Amino acid sequence: MVRIIPMATSFRPSLSSFRFSACSRFGFPHSSFNLARTVTSLHVGSAIPQSQIFGLSASKLLRGEGNVMGFNATGNFAQASTSAAPENVLEWVKKDKRRMLHVVYRVGDLDRTIKFYTECLGMKLLRKRDIPEERYTNAFLGYGPEDSHFVIELTYNYGVDKYDIGAGFGHFGIAVEDVTKTVDLIKAKGGKVTREPGPVKGGSTVIAFIEDPDGYKFELLERGPTPEPLCQVMLRVGDLDRSITFYEKAFGMELLRKRDNPEYKYTIAMMGYGPEDKSSVLELTYNYGVSEYEKGNGYAQIAIGTDDVYKTAEAIKLCGGKITREPGPLPGINTKITACLDPDGWKSVFVDNIDFLKELE
Repeated sequence: MVRIIPMATSFRPSLSSFRFSACSRFGFPHSSFNLARTVTSLHVGSAIPQSQIFGLSASKLLRGEGNVMGFNATGNFAQASTSAAPENVLEWVKKDKRRMLHVVYRVGDLDRTIKFYTECLGMKLLRKRDIPEERYTNAFLGYGPEDSHFVIELTYNYGVDKYDIGAGFGHFGIAVEDVTKTVDLIKAKGGKVTREPGPVKGGSTVIAFIEDPDGYKFELLERGPTPEPLCQVMLRVGDLDRSITFYEKAFGMELLRKRDNPEYKYTIAMMGYGPEDKSSVLELTYNYGVSEYEKGNGYAQIAIGTDDVYKTAEAIKLCGGKITREPGPLPGINTKITACLDPDGWKSVFVDNIDFLKELE
């Protein structure tokens, strides 16, 4: 079903993401979800009570209960260990060692989802950890180790069995060698197929669409062996050119390709840190005339590695992004992170590569 070729050996750190709680702009209450996450020194993705890790003020900040700080080109920079002129910061972004580490979202029945992903999609359960004091459990799944592959982090919050996926999140992409066989397997397991196998509109690539038990959509793409079968995250945006510029300058991503489909009134742009056939990419979709989307409360964020969270935050502010967690070490952990929103409100977390490598050791 999914054939994986080995990754080239290189310094490619992984990261446990941080479960940012909901904020009012996304349509659900602050108190609905907790954030408490340590990283690999306590096992990647584990958590301990906020009062022990972050302290009261840091806990409130990370949960979105404090002020969200937004900046543009005229805003103030975060205090950083290294400061640089704006043009130097943006040049540095292009050279930074970055990789999409994992994507985070919430599910209503963790065991049910794990069963579906492992039996129908061929993923491996990499880790699972229950945090009863914080009333949640998380699980990491993917097609290879977290230090070299893009993986999924599932979060189950005790007592919450359903989430609103919203209209902004699109789908995840998985590369398989035979779409038809994969779809047949999914049907045999009772899975839901929303688009039968066949060539993509306007092209020749064979695709199909399915839904997992929580309603998250997956696009199956027929490809040869790849080191990154979990190959896409699709998000909808209200201004494609604005988003492309932001992800190029602030995130250091490359515009891999852009395709307009006037017949179906949408345009897509593929952004990433490497070619589509060898790395995971962000697919941005603009639907003609739609400038805003309801994001729901299911999808959370993407985590990305960086060599310097301070410079990363400066670049994000320069490019019009909003910093929701100022760069710096997490109390009790000392791993440096920063968190932000893009112009459409999609969340990302950046983590210091060296700090995380130390945690892995």
